[in-house]
Amino acid sequence: MKNEYLLLTPGPLSTSESVRQAMLKDWCTWDDEYNKDIVQVIRHKLVQLATQQTGYTSVLMQGSGTASVEATIGSVIGTGGKLLVVDNGAYGARIAQIAQYLNIPCHVVSPGETSQPDLNEMETALAMDPSITHVAIVHCETTTGMLNPIKEITQLAKQQGKIVILDAMSSFGGIPMDIADLGIDFMISSANKCIQGVPGFGFVIAKQGELEKCNGQAHSLSLDLYDQWHCMEANHGKWRFTSPTHTVRAFYQALIELEQEGGVAARFQRYSTNQKTLVAGMRSLGFEPLLSDDLHSPIITSFYSPAHSDYQFKEFYERLKEQGFVIYPGKVSNADCFRIGNIGEVYPADIERLIGAISKAKYWEVNA
Repeated sequence: MKNEYLLLTPGPLSTSESVRQAMLKDWCTWDDEYNKDIVQVIRHKLVQLATQQTGYTSVLMQGSGTASVEATIGSVIGTGGKLLVVDNGAYGARIAQIAQYLNIPCHVVSPGETSQPDLNEMETALAMDPSITHVAIVHCETTTGMLNPIKEITQLAKQQGKIVILDAMSSFGGIPMDIADLGIDFMISSANKCIQGVPGFGFVIAKQGELEKCNGQAHSLSLDLYDQWHCMEANHGKWRFTSPTHTVRAFYQALIELEQEGGVAARFQRYSTNQKTLVAGMRSLGFEPLLSDDLHSPIITSFYSPAHSDYQFKEFYERLKEQGFVIYPGKVSNADCFRIGNIGEVYPADIERLIGAISKAKYWEVNA
């Protein structure tokens, strides 16, 4: 059950052997051993990770992280609602695209992929358009690796009485936060990110009072956030439709391992050490990050591709894969980049081995 290579990506990511082993048993979706002892415990632990305050609940949703984002956008924003979304990467743009598909009016703030949003621009937009009811922001925009200023944006939104939706897909479980202190109404993440589970479901942690207001206004049957939550509440963890049982059990194991590591603070420290080790090592080999250091997250980092005419990402990728490492192509529209993640079952010693592998994989210098 050993992995052939490390996934240095924003997810799916490399998992522990014990997380993978947790998927080797079949489960009945009607059994209390599954629903009460696994699903309900997961829901409770997620809320505890998100905030120390009361009034929050959680709901698990089948599918990708994007499915949970769409479930939230399509269930939370009712008739007459309007969304303001920050688009400084592919995932902010995806939220705007979801709103378009669902015929939800949307105001988009687009500072560009390498810039944080202008808070003055956002404040003006909120003040000038009272029809805006909801604000959505991606915490870690893995297009570049940027962390957005969610505290300041949420404060602006709350001053104007708006509901705040946070896409914390690639940050929850890896970066300390208290969503109640921040004023977040709905926070979305996925099983295969910083909790270090495997793909198959996402989850939403929400103010229960705000979630209860969503009854009857979903744009989709299978992505009805309220109805899914109500079913789990009324039936002690039962899912409305087929539950991804093996993925859920793996996630339960991953939550235990997060606690054993020392919680989110300890995982944040490991990820941060990984990222700093990565940037220092890459710079020593002549690679430069796309973003300035003050904008980096501990999740993933974009690097400019070599300017050498012989360089091809695919060749570079394959040479690293042969040495046991898988990296990620770039997603920035106006810069030739590649990305390296450092979340998952990855440690500083792994990053140091990666730097050695990259030094060997620089075939364009050998050909120079």
